[in-house]
Amino acid sequence: MNAWRERLDSLGPGLLISSIVAVAALFLADHYGAPVMLFALLLGMAVNFLSQEGRCRPGIEFTARQVLRWGVALLGLKITAAQVQSMGWQPLAMVVAAVVATIGFGIVCARIMGFQKFFGLLSGGAVAICGASAALALAAAFPQHPQKERATLFTVIGVSTLSTVAMVLYPLVVRWLQLDPLNAGFFLGGTIHDVAQVVGAGYSMGTEVGDAATVVKLMRVAMLVPVIAFAAWMTLQHERAQRLAPTESTNPGLTQGGTRPPLLPWFAVAFVALVVVNSTGWLPRPLTQSGNEASRACLVAAMAAIGMKTHLKDILSVGWKPVALMLLETLFLAVFFYGLMQLAGLHSHG
Repeated sequence: MNAWRERLDSLGPGLLISSIVAVAALFLADHYGAPVMLFALLLGMAVNFLSQEGRCRPGIEFTARQVLRWGVALLGLKITAAQVQSMGWQPLAMVVAAVVATIGFGIVCARIMGFQKFFGLLSGGAVAICGASAALALAAAFPQHPQKERATLFTVIGVSTLSTVAMVLYPLVVRWLQLDPLNAGFFLGGTIHDVAQVVGAGYSMGTEVGDAATVVKLMRVAMLVPVIAFAAWMTLQHERAQRLAPTESTNPGLTQGGTRPPLLPWFAVAFVALVVVNSTGWLPRPLTQSGNEASRACLVAAMAAIGMKTHLKDILSVGWKPVALMLLETLFLAVFFYGLMQLAGLHSHG
């Protein structure tokens, strides 16, 4: 009992300040319609002195690491097997192809630009899967490294900004392409980064567009598990190579050292388990809704904590190359997914 009390005394102040920042971010996002992750990050950075020393530091560290993992695990309550099956095999095949191709493109471009392959996986995964949530989930699968949080923060800022731009521009693109509602939903769900922006763009064009966009987007969210497993495998391979030939690098995408992660981290296993349980239909709707809200709250609090651990000068010092990388990945995903739609015969003018 005393151990628990000591643990709570240690973590309490940091957990409390992370929660306060998260609540403020949720309030601002709900009232102004901007990405909640971006608000959490900026508000957290405004009080980053709290993470430097003092009583708040342990709780902020805990929130940035463990609470983040809980949030990712609870994302499994958003998806059921029936949702995926209802769309047929073609959209699923398109989503898998688009995610794999975009991540591959990101890794290749990152290497060409002089970054580590991990930064390509981090940014490409964020663009291809589900924006800030994917960036946080992938980063959680990597071992600790001094440059990891800087790379994660930049990716979250970039993908949140691009997702907001896409939410505004892509409905105009869909109208210009004269896509019917189902295909419009496929395109929006297959190309916009964050879930919230997909929902916003889709339902702004109608219920049918919104429903199709949401289900396709959830298929992309389901790709988190194999991509996290791939990230963990890449980490293991990298660590083996480092043990054989140790080198140092200052690239923001580098992830090495620390404890070796399992091939599939516990939060990814929990994610899969919750998808399976949710697919049975046994869980009452209020419970799944509460789980979704808890997931969002955990991710926002974790983002706030990560913001508190960051200095603005670290973000500003990354240069233009990471910006160009994420922009290229975003454009690649949009063009590639539209091309898949045409090849699959899903594109129609009507």
